[in-house]
Order: sequence, then C-alpha cells, then structure tokens
Amino acid sequence: MTALKRFAAALPGLDTVLARAKVYAGLVKIEHSVFALPFAYVGLFLAKRGWPGLKPFLLLTVAMVAVRSWAMGVNRLLDLRYDRHNPRTQGRELVRGALGVTEGWAFVCACAAVFVAACWGMNPLCLALAPFALIWSGFYSFTKRFTWMCHLVLGSVLGLAPMAGWLAVTPQFSLPMALFGLGVSCWVAGFDVLYSCQDVDFDRKHGLWSMPARFGVGNALSMAGLLHGNAVLLFALAGWGAALGWGYFGFLLATGALLWVEHRLISENDLSRIDMAFFTINGVVAASLFVGVLVDLFVLG
Repeated sequence: MTALKRFAAALPGLDTVLARAKVYAGLVKIEHSVFALPFAYVGLFLAKRGWPGLKPFLLLTVAMVAVRSWAMGVNRLLDLRYDRHNPRTQGRELVRGALGVTEGWAFVCACAAVFVAACWGMNPLCLALAPFALIWSGFYSFTKRFTWMCHLVLGSVLGLAPMAGWLAVTPQFSLPMALFGLGVSCWVAGFDVLYSCQDVDFDRKHGLWSMPARFGVGNALSMAGLLHGNAVLLFALAGWGAALGWGYFGFLLATGALLWVEHRLISENDLSRIDMAFFTINGVVAASLFVGVLVDLFVLG
C-alpha cells in the first residue's frame, strides 16, 4: 500500500474525495496542461527577464489550469451527444456515467470562478480581459459544427498563453509575445489536425467539420505540416524580437527536428502512432522551448 493510500485510509472520506478528483482530472485531461503552461511561463519569465516572484508564478499557474479546465469541460459537455456514438470516446467520464451532466456544469463554472479570482489577484487589466478569455475558449467547442477552421480557433485559444504570462506582471501588450502566441496557434492547430484524422469517417457521417473531413487525410496532413513550419518561423521571430540568444535558438532547432519526426510517424495509411505524435512529442516541444528561454536567461545571461 502506498503512502497516499495509507493516508487516505486514516481519514474517513478522503479516499472518496481523491476518487472524485481523479474523475474531474480525467474529464479535463489535466495532463494536457503541459501544452499551454510552458508558454505561459515563457511570457512570465521574459516579462521580468528572470524569476518573476512566487505570487505571480502561482497565480498564473492557477489561472491557466482553471481556464483550460473550463474550456475542456465545456467541450466535453457540449460534445456529449457525439461522444456517445464515437467508438474512440466511449471511455470518457460523461459517456460512461462516472460524472453527471449537472455535476459537470457545476465543475466548469467553479473553474471559471477560480480563473477570474486568479486574474483579479494579478492586475486590473487581467481581470478586465478574463471574461473575453472565458468566452473565446468556450466558443471553440461550437466551431466544429460549422467550419473546418475549428483547428485554428483551438490554436488561437492556447495562443493566448504567452501573452497571459506577460500581462500577469506587465500590463501592456508586447509584439514578441504576440509572435509567440501566433507560433503557439499554428503549432496547436497543426497537431489538432493530426489528431482529428482519427475521426474523419465519424465526422463526415455526423456532419461535423474538420480539415480531414473536408479535404481528406492526405491533404490535411500536408496542411498540418505547413502550420508547423509556420510555427517554427514564428517562434524564431519571437525569439529575435525578445532578444534571446543561441541558448533559445539551439532548443528551437531541436523543436523543429521533433516536429519533423512527428510528421514522419504517421501517414495517410498509418495512424497507429498518433498518440505518440500527439501527446509525447508535443509535450516535449512545449517544454523544450521553455527550457531554451530559461537557459538563455539564467545560464547564458
């Protein structure tokens, strides 16, 4: 028995709380926070050209996890009628009844409240922008019903992360952070196109829009490659604009290589390694660029 299980056994009811927390974490795929958090930290550390302080770091972390949980939870709730019929999504918490719809909506509303509270703790500009961030991140869930550009909308949601980190401590807009945001938008849109290739037949059958459903898997993979190429270029421009040096650009070269490998792992006729391409490689991509920024700021000066 692990130490956590022994601790839970010693406190009546704690095991139930931990079980519910696991369900909520599964609902919003909490591990996928690795995609947006590093870029939010990029904005935060670059705004201060070093350690921003514990309070801004914690507030930003809470805000990013909360808004991402809100967005993912809303997506799961609005897509429930489709998820019930998609063989790939039969294990999701709402589909198998591990979480009720009412409870799900209560959870996402709580996430929204936590996000607004965290923004309030940052500065008045972040608080003023909080409702727009919630609306835009929730709006993405509707886009697959009417446009194949839904991937770009999702990308733009996560593309807010670098600017959010910057604004958390410097309440004014920055061109380098906007370039980082555009880079993130293209990167996320590209790997979302790859992931949606799994559902091309389901999307066509149920009238849902995506690049693979609209243009075919082969053409969609090419579009994803173009988006990732643009992402690398934008990350380079952002690094140049932020006066970063070879520490960052060395990691950017590694990032470009990883994205190339990602596209070599899958093809129109073989999507069996999509999970490795989607989660493993892209998680490393986000972390690598953040590490590159840290190396440039703290090691190379």
